[in-house]
Amino acid sequence: MAADMRVPPLIGLGWRRPLAAWLDSTPPQVECLELTAEHFFDGGAERLQRLRGQYPLYLHGLGLSLGTPGPLDPQVLAQFCEVARLAQPQWISEHIAFTRTAEVDLGHLNPLATTEENLALMIKHARELSERCQRPLILENITSHLKLPGMPECEFLTRLCEGADCGLLLDVTNLWINAQNHGFDPLEWLRGLPPQRIVQLHIVGYSSHQDAAGRTVYDDNHAVDVQPELLELLSAVCAYAPVQAVILERDDAIPQPAGLIGELAKLRESTVAGCAALGVSG
Repeated sequence: MAADMRVPPLIGLGWRRPLAAWLDSTPPQVECLELTAEHFFDGGAERLQRLRGQYPLYLHGLGLSLGTPGPLDPQVLAQFCEVARLAQPQWISEHIAFTRTAEVDLGHLNPLATTEENLALMIKHARELSERCQRPLILENITSHLKLPGMPECEFLTRLCEGADCGLLLDVTNLWINAQNHGFDPLEWLRGLPPQRIVQLHIVGYSSHQDAAGRTVYDDNHAVDVQPELLELLSAVCAYAPVQAVILERDDAIPQPAGLIGELAKLRESTVAGCAALGVSG
């Protein structure tokens, strides 16, 4: 390894039930696992304890709704913390988003306006989550088809990380999709973030459709293979930041293990190339 080459991140998968038997066999191509906390709210303690002896684990949440005003849901928080206790992950993560209002569970991730009020709210909830779980926390960027008011997103993310003393789970696909849908340069956006805060990455292929005006709109549905332009952006992120882990996400049309192994190999090649570059070219 060259003296100036950054150590490449671990490459792994999000645990999904159809992959459970294969992942229990500890295939060498899977270097780490991300567990979705909600998948284990109704049981699975034995599996969690077994997996933590097989892989470096990271715990990811979907429904804590850190962006909802008021207290965090005590039942969801308690369940999340119990999964964290059993899994003993290296870090925990959630989204910079809200999934419910005071009255209604919306059932999906919704973007936050990048206002001072929402910044203070996210910092408060992020600190509470990390303290309750006694684990480092990283927060994930989401896609948005709306342009909401507030400060520039990178300023919001930087101040959030500083105020909550947390890191970023940078979703490469979400960044690329937002850049296409809103017309900005993803590399310029990337340079607006402190590289030391970028801890983990998500990646999966994107889809697209035509809107009523005939414009191409890009979507993240966790159902297709990673495209070459995403691999290029992945390399750029690994050149820019000391990323520790990259997780391939698939929730629909999950390939057979041979297909996943091929996807993981492409991610590994791209991350190694990025780490060898140690710089982002525009």
